[in-house]
Amino acid sequence: MKKAVIFDLDGTLNDTIASIKKSADEVMKRFGFGPYSEEQYKRFVGDGAAVLVERCLEAGGDTEHARFEEAYAAYRKVFEKYCMYQVRPYSGIRELLEELQKRDVRLAVLSNKPHLRTVEVIEAVFGKDCFDIVLGQTEGLRRKPAPDGVFYILERLGLEAGDVLYLGDTGTDMQTGKSAGVFCVGALWGFRDRAELEENHADAVIASPLELLAYL
Repeated sequence: MKKAVIFDLDGTLNDTIASIKKSADEVMKRFGFGPYSEEQYKRFVGDGAAVLVERCLEAGGDTEHARFEEAYAAYRKVFEKYCMYQVRPYSGIRELLEELQKRDVRLAVLSNKPHLRTVEVIEAVFGKDCFDIVLGQTEGLRRKPAPDGVFYILERLGLEAGDVLYLGDTGTDMQTGKSAGVFCVGALWGFRDRAELEENHADAVIASPLELLAYL
């Protein structure tokens, strides 16, 4: 039986696309770009705030990222304001977390969202004591798909890769877990589709959170 589950945040635990869209649209409007649809943002997200801003600029025609520094600084500031805008956990997530806790499975979060915003969202939605470790994008650790965050969590929990299951909704998540040598499960309720998850070597793909229990 697995001893821990590592969760991605955006598109896996919580539906956060409205907060990202509202923040980025407000910033892009200053440059005459956007607004972009939620479906576009589901393709823009997943690789950190800096890459999100780059993709927004590219969609608006700034393929050289000439306005990147200004736009990235603005996005970080605006996102502080709208970080929790319409954020909600996906159906079945609370029930999954409760069942994992009953089974004494350790819980961790690994996100490419900036660390302070990651902690803010997790504590606002799930409280301060739900997860054993909450880790967002942090100085000194390479962001996903590098396996650094998974290795950090394993060390903190005193576990080996074989003890852990990783749940995420993007190819980046599958690459992260596979690079770290952990069992990877793709979430179909998030921002990407089955094809992307399978192309990035998901060990399993599930349509609803409680299906995860079958892989413990």
